[in-house]
Amino acid sequence: MSPRTAQRGYTIKETAALTGMPASTLRYYEQIGVIPAIGRDASSGHRVYDEDDLDQLVSVACLAATGLSVSDMRTYVANNRIGAAAAADQRALLEAQQRRLAHEAEHLVLRQQYVRLKIDYWDAVEAGDEALVEQITTRAHALANELQQTKQH
Repeated sequence: MSPRTAQRGYTIKETAALTGMPASTLRYYEQIGVIPAIGRDASSGHRVYDEDDLDQLVSVACLAATGLSVSDMRTYVANNRIGAAAAADQRALLEAQQRRLAHEAEHLVLRQQYVRLKIDYWDAVEAGDEALVEQITTRAHALANELQQTKQH
């Protein structure tokens, strides 16, 4: 048998720096079960993160960056421990997030178009082109209605 290489332990401060998450978020994710309980130092009782914990936290940080809800992150991490048997659930969870992101992207494009129209509006006002002002106003009202509808879905 080969001797087992000891994994390095990281303090919560080091882990926060390495993952880009505040210590309060690390504690919160542990408290609500997004990540499993972190090992503690026998003498001090402080959390000691290992390489596996760091890997999982980086994965969770990426999920959070996609806008995945805390509840969905908790489900994802739990399903990840199950492995292949949870593949369909994982796929469904991620597909739902993909749909939410696509909707957000569509909404963002509409918002950008609205801002562009408002810039064009003020250019037309400044130029004294009342016919163009009227055209842009009509388009802006239609786009504002579309924005309201997409916001509600």
